[in-house]
Amino acid sequence: MSTAVAGKGLEGIVAANSGICWIDGEAGVLSYRGIDIHELAVKSTFEETTYLLWNGMLPNELALREFSTQLALAREIDLRIIDMLRGFPKSATPMEVLRTAVSALSFYDADEKDNSHDANVRKSYHLTAQIAMIVAIYDRIRKGLDIVPPDRSLNHAGNFLWMLNGEKPSETATRTLDVALVLHADHELNASTFAARVIAATLSDIHSAVTGAIGALKGPLHGGANEAVMRLLYAIDKAGADPVEYVKGMLAARQKISGFGHRVYKTEDPRATHLRKMSEQLGKDSGQPKWYEMSRAIELYVNADKKLNANVDFYSASTYATLGIDIDLYTPIFAISRISGWCAHVIEQLDDNRLIRPRAEYIGPAYPSPYLPIDERP
Repeated sequence: MSTAVAGKGLEGIVAANSGICWIDGEAGVLSYRGIDIHELAVKSTFEETTYLLWNGMLPNELALREFSTQLALAREIDLRIIDMLRGFPKSATPMEVLRTAVSALSFYDADEKDNSHDANVRKSYHLTAQIAMIVAIYDRIRKGLDIVPPDRSLNHAGNFLWMLNGEKPSETATRTLDVALVLHADHELNASTFAARVIAATLSDIHSAVTGAIGALKGPLHGGANEAVMRLLYAIDKAGADPVEYVKGMLAARQKISGFGHRVYKTEDPRATHLRKMSEQLGKDSGQPKWYEMSRAIELYVNADKKLNANVDFYSASTYATLGIDIDLYTPIFAISRISGWCAHVIEQLDDNRLIRPRAEYIGPAYPSPYLPIDERP
């Protein structure tokens, strides 16, 4: 029998030492390598944030330029992967496609079997660039559109929007997505990151670890909440209903409102603070304020009536919708960002590895229980 009893879902259990991300749920604090997320959202970029996560420090000007160049140069995918994307069934979802394609990437990576620190960093460059490309390429393929080649003069967020839409994105759109990627880059031992570390700890390869992480993110209790939020907004709009009255009806029917509450945060999710502002500003700039206005009305009501705060998913929905992004790409975009954190955790795990093998508190029949002959069993 184990000596410590875990909370259901391992709630409250510390499962690893890590220098990557620190969260204070009581105070609503999120930091990467000790730097507050509010500072990073305002002052940083996805490239700089990724460097910070992988290297433990902010880059100087030369280091950031070299990092950004290497990430841009990694925007290449073997043509056999693209052929595979073309052959997937029409019913395949973008997350299913991403999970399967990332696994196949290992076939064409020269460092596949090298688990050294340097090799994993090299593979991290490729995975970070390639995941964004796969999402954009598959979306073009399924819509019968030509694939857009990468533009290495654009940053990570700008290149994704370029490959997705086939037109150069505005500075506002690029910066909005860039900040969203910073906000989603890491979040300590969430389900997908923990899955990645468990897989890496077996000395499997980083592609397997990331594939497992994507599989965990695919689950609606981890990724997908912002998709549910946007479907709710669309349903309210289609019904021509008042957002608050619609939500009141859902709550009366004991239906869950996605995008509220968090396992860790007891205050407002600090990422929601920035996404709310971005959703509002983007709505004003684009002349499409209704998604923000509906979201804000719902948030104020739920907060007042249920004392629940919006989480990162609530305003990312209206933000992505205003950017013209399809609903089923919201969770893949989560992966486009979180790959930076997944890679940081895999690298950290393998730099000082020990197989992750927790115990379970046994709650079955008492020991020893008799083995009954088959003719005596009820």
